[in-house]
Amino acid sequence: MRIVFIVAVMIGIATGTAAAQDAAKGEQVFTVCRPCHAVGPNAPNMLGPELNGLDGRHSGSVPGYPYSEANKKSGIVWNEATFKQYIKDPQAMVPGTKMFFAGIKDQQEINDLWAYISQFNADGTMKKVGK
Repeated sequence: MRIVFIVAVMIGIATGTAAAQDAAKGEQVFTVCRPCHAVGPNAPNMLGPELNGLDGRHSGSVPGYPYSEANKKSGIVWNEATFKQYIKDPQAMVPGTKMFFAGIKDQQEINDLWAYISQFNADGTMKKVGK
């Protein structure tokens, strides 16, 4: 009986984690980002910088993109926590940023968006599962 309970808890934890961030749903959320940003192979800088390899990247560091001084001097190193804070209200986190976007307020959409964006390497290829 105890083993059945432990297995049920483990399945619940695994299922809850999988539901916490859904890259496929994040791709749908990314449609609000597409007018300004791109990801994937050969993603260009657009109105905003391309977002390949965002996880671990220093703010204001994509070659060829004309960042605001506020963004270049922000000292941000992008990771899950900084992205999730920023995307809620970019102007609040980096006053003076060129990113005039009201933000995404729904936490599940933010989680899913991070799952989608963070799966891209700096060269636009997809990270290998489990890496």
